[in-house]
Amino acid sequence: MELAQKKLDRADRIPAGGDLSAEADALKRAAEPTLARYYCDLHVHIGRTSECRAVKISGSRDLTFAGIAREAAEHKGIGLIGIIDSHSPPVQRDIMRCLDEGEMTEAEGGGIAYRGTAIVLGTEIEIREPGRKECHVLAFMPDLRAMSEFSAWMGRHMKNVDLSSQRIYVPSRELQDEICGRGGILIPAHIFTPHKGLYGCAAERMAELFDLRRIAGVELGLSADSEMAGYISELDPFTFLTNSDAHSLGKIGREYNEMELEAPSFAELRLALERREGRGVTANYGLNPRLGKYHRTYCAGCGSIIDEAYATSQRCPYCGGMKLVQGVLDRILSIADREEPVIPGYRPPYRYQVPLEFIPGLGKAKMNLLLEAFGTEMNILHETAEEELAAVAGSELASKIAAARTGTLELTAGGGGTYGRVANPSKDKS
Repeated sequence: MELAQKKLDRADRIPAGGDLSAEADALKRAAEPTLARYYCDLHVHIGRTSECRAVKISGSRDLTFAGIAREAAEHKGIGLIGIIDSHSPPVQRDIMRCLDEGEMTEAEGGGIAYRGTAIVLGTEIEIREPGRKECHVLAFMPDLRAMSEFSAWMGRHMKNVDLSSQRIYVPSRELQDEICGRGGILIPAHIFTPHKGLYGCAAERMAELFDLRRIAGVELGLSADSEMAGYISELDPFTFLTNSDAHSLGKIGREYNEMELEAPSFAELRLALERREGRGVTANYGLNPRLGKYHRTYCAGCGSIIDEAYATSQRCPYCGGMKLVQGVLDRILSIADREEPVIPGYRPPYRYQVPLEFIPGLGKAKMNLLLEAFGTEMNILHETAEEELAAVAGSELASKIAAARTGTLELTAGGGGTYGRVANPSKDKS
């Protein structure tokens, strides 16, 4: 880095238009960072510590800090992974153990490095302002020391700092002060979900809870996409993230982002969210909102998904009950300040990506064959030609994987806490 700066300083001293102008241009280009593409999933929970202590109660036991790192680097092909629940002191002991044993190192630019993948240390926090419902936010810290200090502060304001997604008993803007004052990043989580999403249940505008100038980006959640978010003008300045919110190893990467970075790290993530120095999110890969658990309005009384024609009614058309939970699209339309969605010019494409585990007929045996042949799930989804897939897994599965890339698989809608699914014509007709 020092050598590059010296070259740049030397180039700046060469008179413009002189005989050495070509050399100056070449030196400046040499000093510019080389950016590369990385796949990033910034919302993965820890189920247990290495000592089998529960962190995310509903999370898989396989979701340890080291287990997530291995899955991301060796099987998924994810270059930047956000491990939520890194605030938990027992998890921090696991991190220290990985560092002390040499399995991992501290990444230049912040985070933890493991086999070409960087881990950014995050936490999911529940807030509840008076007179409002609760919602979740993500906070990322630049390094383990900052996270440990932040955890010590949180421990004075929540009941059990060892566990995941705990409520903090401070005003939302005080929390924002603590995160940003420590050099951290604040990102509202799954913002449209009816359960603990900021817009989904807590507020009609983010400015009601936070200083928008200190929001680094927003996470859309599994039941929304960029176009749906475009109905709310307040969101125009923010980088959108699509993350998995994984509660098991298999769910890692079901939604993810493509980013241009010099190398995976906390500092590069910040630049990407701010869209500075060439860094940025270049694509969002997410479930078609129809597959999301909360896409459609449903009745909590009888469990029925409500037809769109009745989505604005107060009673369930099937049982007459009034326990309706508003679906994501209906909620967005009810709080929209635009008649039509607007997508800013800088916004990257939102690509509907069906996770491999959603594809009918792709079981564990076939998946293992594909991984053995092509290395990682990202390679299978993005890099491998259909003919190569067919040679390993058969033409029918290869065709489905190719259709998953283009968003042309037939889907049934989700709702009522149940995911939609990919239609399986041969089975559905039987």
